[in-house]
Amino acid sequence: MSTRDRHAVVTGAASGIGAAIVARLLHDGWRVTGLDRAACPSANGLAAVEIDLADSRRLDAVLRELRGVDALVHAAGFMRVAPLGELSSDDFDAMWRIHVGAASVMANALAPALPEGGRIVLIGSRTAEGAAGRSQYAATKSALIGLARSWAAELAPRGITVNVIAPGATATPMLTDPSRAGAAPRKPPIGRFIRPSEVAALASFLLSEEAGAITGQHVVVCGGGSL
Repeated sequence: MSTRDRHAVVTGAASGIGAAIVARLLHDGWRVTGLDRAACPSANGLAAVEIDLADSRRLDAVLRELRGVDALVHAAGFMRVAPLGELSSDDFDAMWRIHVGAASVMANALAPALPEGGRIVLIGSRTAEGAAGRSQYAATKSALIGLARSWAAELAPRGITVNVIAPGATATPMLTDPSRAGAAPRKPPIGRFIRPSEVAALASFLLSEEAGAITGQHVVVCGGGSL
């Protein structure tokens, strides 16, 4: 199957890393169904669906109406930060629903019909390894690793791969979100933040035929920040 015959579902498609992945896949010739609460810019090959990923029933219904899906990229996410003593259960629940709950709903709906060569890529975070003041965010992103490795083992016999891309601080609107004022990002040793296009390029590769032997992996893109 050529790239131009392939169909990817991408969440967080309206901005940031998700939008960069959509743009890259469209450039590569994919058809894309983009999911986001906000409206996506129109583009040839893009079918946009405005949806709150926390609405699991509607999300499941939308996905089960799709046909010919070859890949899922879950890029939607947000960060809420707080130190111990100020943690919010509402913030934690909200991040869990988007990062982990939505991933589970989507994989459950799409994986049974994915063809050989199908792909699932989850956008995690380097913060999954732990960071002061970001424990709840880190926990939800760490959970994606457990999901991905479990699904990778389950789907490998069908020739389907599942991987996590874990960016460090990336030049997206999340960097200037007022809610993270107490946990400002630091530039990595390369002297700049990660570019969304760099994450998109890696996602494109992991969706490709050439990446068929890479599965169950947690690929960190941190500009040297983890050194």
